[in-house]
Amino acid sequence: MEFEEVVQRLKYSINQPLPGKEAQMRMSPRPVNLSRFDPKLPPNHRKGAVLILIYPQNGQAFFPLIKRPEYPGVHSGQIAFPGGKMEEDDESLTYTALREAQEEVSIDPSKVEILGKITDLFVPASNFLVSPIVGISNEIPDFVPEIREVQRIIPTQVSQLISPEINKTTILEINDQIKLDTPYFEIDQEMVWGATAMILGEFIQLLEKGK
Repeated sequence: MEFEEVVQRLKYSINQPLPGKEAQMRMSPRPVNLSRFDPKLPPNHRKGAVLILIYPQNGQAFFPLIKRPEYPGVHSGQIAFPGGKMEEDDESLTYTALREAQEEVSIDPSKVEILGKITDLFVPASNFLVSPIVGISNEIPDFVPEIREVQRIIPTQVSQLISPEINKTTILEINDQIKLDTPYFEIDQEMVWGATAMILGEFIQLLEKGK
């Protein structure tokens, strides 16, 4: 999809009622962990934000995904958007998303136009309420991965998301007791699942609504 078309669709649809939970659930592992959607979140939950940054490359719309390095933690090696925890000094979740994107992949906040926020998603495994922030850049960012937090950056073409060839399912064995029927996107030979896929599920519906 062309950059200008994607921008116009998002500018329209992000100011309409959001697809929300139902769009997210389309890409949720099954059985669905309904605690993700409980309006009463744990009192000790943490807030975080991620940035979905749309930028042009050869006239087409792209956004960056990142691969986390291997580490002792629940999101080790997973594919994600740039983003992270809201710090006490952060003035807003938008600020958090931009700060983290700058720290992780060197996106320049001054060159990002924020379009808005889509539906929050609670991630039980890490106790985070994640706010996806959508922004645009009129030029290709000069990406540089922060080696401790980012194994690699994956430039992703928006039009890929609506290609049925990348939308797949698998049985994911979390441990001996838990097996999940997991929808995912196969992007650049990587499995994009869980919260990132669920956020993308809503993002795709925003593009559809903006036609």
